[in-house]
Amino acid sequence: MIKVSVMYPYQEGARFDFDYYQNKHMTLLKELMGDACLKYTVEKGLSGATPGTPPAYLGQCHIYCESLETFGASFVPHAEVLNGDIPNYTDLTPVVQISEVLIEV
Repeated sequence: MIKVSVMYPYQEGARFDFDYYQNKHMTLLKELMGDACLKYTVEKGLSGATPGTPPAYLGQCHIYCESLETFGASFVPHAEVLNGDIPNYTDLTPVVQISEVLIEV
């Protein structure tokens, strides 16, 4: 299984509409990817390691798929639509990492 992490670095004064992100963007992603998206999570950064410091990432989502090939086949055809939706919820540029899930408990 793989995990695609889409992370939005914290920036003072940045705009991020979590309601839109959760209820419209991620719903659209799941609809377009279909069963290839096994599950996803949405996270809101609260703090850095030291209390009172900003988080490294303001928001994140993690998309789980069976394989890199499955993700590519289900996401790439819709990448333009999904990437084009980003300005509707944030002015940040996401950082993307794809990882192999070695263990899930």
